[in-house]
Amino acid sequence: MPFPDVRLASRPLHFVYLCDCSGSMQADGRMQSLNQAIRQSLPGMAEVARQNPEARVLVRAVRFADRAGWHIATPTPVEQVHWNDLQAGGVTAMGEALELVAAELRSPPMEPRALPPVLVLISDGQPTDDFDAGLRALMHEPWARRAVRLAIAIGHDADTDVLQQFIGEDPGLPAGEVPGASGEMPRHPAGRSPRRPLPASNATTLARYLQWASTAVVGAASTSASRLGGDDDGGPVPLPDLPPTELDPLEDPDPIKW
Repeated sequence: MPFPDVRLASRPLHFVYLCDCSGSMQADGRMQSLNQAIRQSLPGMAEVARQNPEARVLVRAVRFADRAGWHIATPTPVEQVHWNDLQAGGVTAMGEALELVAAELRSPPMEPRALPPVLVLISDGQPTDDFDAGLRALMHEPWARRAVRLAIAIGHDADTDVLQQFIGEDPGLPAGEVPGASGEMPRHPAGRSPRRPLPASNATTLARYLQWASTAVVGAASTSASRLGGDDDGGPVPLPDLPPTELDPLEDPDPIKW
């Protein structure tokens, strides 16, 4: 007796932007650049979702300044996302933002069949609230520990120490090695991408990193749906190679610095 042609339901992949909207983001068009970069990244993410029907890519966004709140509160299929511009002003309630995300990574509301979430923290400054408490709340959740956690440091004043704490230990960085004063990232062996804060010193680099996170990283996380017959093994999602930036020879000449 032939089996009926039944298509299995796709597995949700939650992609969450955590966006710094503090007053310093008003400087040099940083907020405008962030809004534009996110808006430009969405079509590429939607295309990746179409190419990976086993995964259902759902987008949310948190904004944080004096307080943290949901900018996109409902997990929304990427092809339906309409990005409304964020506005800058206030301080940097990053810890509260992490607590908001932690509450949504519990089971429930997280679905048991979900793929590892992708969390992208974007900031140009230092937390002004209890970041440690927020991080503890986040990392208490198993889904947060399984998540692909990325951080983009905008400009030269971002607190890369707290961004590194959000990401976790970089397995590709030798013990004791730290970036140079210029912010240049250590070179890793071919085919490996560092789990370190990504330094964006201009709008072009910010856009490239967000495009990478929205396409290459989402694609890597989506493939978990087809591994081992649809059951991922719980291991870390391998990060794809980073895009070229202003530190690389393929960068456009004379980038505009923030």
